[in-house]
Amino acid sequence: MHHFYQEGKYEDGPVFLLLHGTGGSEKDLLPIASMIDEHASVLGVKGNVSENGMARFFRRIREGVFDEEDLIERTAELHAFLDEAAEKYRFDRSKIVAVGYSNGANIAASLLFHYETSLNSAILFHPMVPRRGIELPDLAGTPIFIGAGTNDPIINSKETEELAQTLTAANASVDLHWDNMGHQLSENEVLQAKSWYSEHIKQ
Repeated sequence: MHHFYQEGKYEDGPVFLLLHGTGGSEKDLLPIASMIDEHASVLGVKGNVSENGMARFFRRIREGVFDEEDLIERTAELHAFLDEAAEKYRFDRSKIVAVGYSNGANIAASLLFHYETSLNSAILFHPMVPRRGIELPDLAGTPIFIGAGTNDPIINSKETEELAQTLTAANASVDLHWDNMGHQLSENEVLQAKSWYSEHIKQ
C-alpha cells in the first residue's frame, strides 16, 4: 500500500496509523497527529480504491452504503499490511493507534470489527457502522475515542450512538465526544482527542 513512515522520539512508543477521508492522501492527517502527540511515530497509508479519481479505502455503492464484500477484502489487506510494516520498520505491532477521519475512520472501525488485536486503540473522527449482523471479537482493554458532529449531514446521531454501543458491547472502552459541527473535523475535536490520548494512551 502507498504509505510513509516517520519514526518518533519514543523508544518502543505509540505508532499513529493515519487513515484519510475520501479524496485524501497518506499525509493529510499529519498535522492532526502532531497536535495529538508530536513525538509519536507515524505510519500514513493511502487508500487503494479510486472513486472518480478520489482515493478511498474501500468501495461504496452510494453515499452511506458500503460495498460490504470489498470492505471485508480491503480490511484484510490493511491488516496484513500492518503486519508487514511493523516488521519492515521495526516497530511494536501491538502499539498501533489508528487515527482515522470519515472513510479512514470507517476502515479503522472495520479493523476493530474483524480483528481482535489489529489495533491497540483508535481515534475515530466521524465514523459510521462498518458492518451489521456480525459478532465482534473481544475488544476488552481497547480504548476508543469517537468524535462526532451534532449537525453532520452525512452521519446521523443514531448511527454514531449505534457504533459506540456496538463497540462497548464488545467490551471496548469507548469515549464519545460531540461537537456542534457538521462533517468537517474541528480543532476542538482534535483537542478533545489529545486530552483523551494523554489520559489513556500516552506513555
